This record gives sequence, structure tokens and C-alpha cells, in this order.
Amino acid sequence: MMILIPAVIIMNIIAFYVFIPGKYRQRINIISAVSKCKNSFIFEIFPYLLLVALIYILVKFQWSLISMFNIQQSYFLAEYILNIEGNTVRMFQTFVNPFLTYLSSFIYLIGFPFLLTFTFLALLVTRKVKALQEYAIAVALVYIFSFPFFVFVPVTVTGYILPDVVPILYNINPLIYDGLKALDPYLNRCFPSLHVALSFLAMLFILLKTDLKGFKPVAIFLAFSIQFTIFYLGIHWMIDLVGGILLALISFYMAIRIHDRITNKANIALCGETVDR
Repeated sequence: MMILIPAVIIMNIIAFYVFIPGKYRQRINIISAVSKCKNSFIFEIFPYLLLVALIYILVKFQWSLISMFNIQQSYFLAEYILNIEGNTVRMFQTFVNPFLTYLSSFIYLIGFPFLLTFTFLALLVTRKVKALQEYAIAVALVYIFSFPFFVFVPVTVTGYILPDVVPILYNINPLIYDGLKALDPYLNRCFPSLHVALSFLAMLFILLKTDLKGFKPVAIFLAFSIQFTIFYLGIHWMIDLVGGILLALISFYMAIRIHDRITNKANIALCGETVDR
């Protein structure tokens, strides 16, 4: 984390000056935005960020909830996936080499959070209020829909199940292994893939909700590169990819509908105006 967080911050700063048009950078005035309480951009998005934070905390304390309520986890879904696709993902490790390993690890560990955070930053500085609110709702939905699978029917990473697949990511460095174990103690939160769902979701918002023409190819490259890394690094199953993409599409669609039907009405009641801009 001591390396990952600064690296993501630096990448966001560089991307800000490279991909955000000058017309948006010149209009940024945080002090002015905070002072205008009624129409403040900060106050318009805070409830949505709070929603994401609360859902993330819920998922973070998954193991505490399992112990507290003595939930019996079943691996029937993992057995079902194994019977369907067998050792299919082995083909992604037929061309393992150090350069590809480190590049894939960089994309998985740093490129992924960069794509998510820069999507938020891009929507923020370009003042896409409605899109940013929808993005927050969609991210929350991804976590909500994933949570029951992680709690009740976990699926273990391929590197620890398939005999011909190596958990490359966990073997690179003990610090990486320990850090990932802290997030997922049993390494069994595979289906649906959050890396797939959230990266695909971020790509959709960049492509459909922004005018950042320079960053759109980067978003596409990162999103599809992440899909490759989850197999190459010995983490996910093919079905995890399918589940992640479907989850992203469903969450994207539902977030727009939820925002149109509920959150806009709440903003009208609180602010006296809609936030469609």
C-alpha cells in the first residue's frame, strides 16, 4: 500500500494535466464551490460518495459478518464452474515471461485503481454531476450484487485449484501476497470478478459520459488489459469474466434508472433544481 497509493496518485496527477482539457482546469475553484452551499458541487455528490463508502465497508467486513452469524459457506458454485470450463485458463500461462508478469502485475495492482479513481476525477473536474452520481450508484450496485456471492458461495482463485495454473501474482513478492490476503483472507472472492466489473464500468462512463477523447483509448486499453491479467496471473475463471461484464452492464443500466426516478426527485426537494447538466 505504501507504494500503490502514491503511484496511483502520481498517475492521476499526470493524467489530469495530459487528458483534462484546459477549459475545465481553468474553471476549478474548490473554495468557491464549497462556499456556495445551495448549489455546491461538493454537496451534490457527497451523499453518493457516502453511499459507496458504506457499501464498501460492508463488503470489507464480510468475514466478520460470516463469523458473527455463523454463515455456512458452500463451494457448489466453484465445483460447477470447474466442471464447465475445467483447465481452460491454462492457455493464458503458456507464454509466461518476466516482462509480461511485471507488466500484468502493474496493470492489475495499479492500473486498475488508477482507472477507477481517474474516472471519478474526470467526472468531477468536468462537472458531470449527473454522471458522477450515476457512477457512484453503479459502483455501489456492483458491490451489493457481488456481496451475496462472496459470503454464501465463494469461488477460490484458479492458481490454488487447477494443477497447471500458477498463482503468479501471489508468488512475485511476499508484500503483495500479504496485502492481497488482508483484503481477501481466503482468496476466494472470484465470482463475479470485481476487477472486471469495475474496470468495465469505468470504461463505459468514460466512453459514454465524457468528452475526453484523448483518455478514451487509454480507458479501453486498461479495461481490456485488466481482463487479460486476471487469467494470466492465475486468479480468475472464464465465467468470472462473463459475470463481471454482465454485472457492469446491469449496474450501469440500473444506476441511470435509479438516478432518474429517485435521486433527481431528492435533489429537486433539497435544492430546488435538477442536476442534469
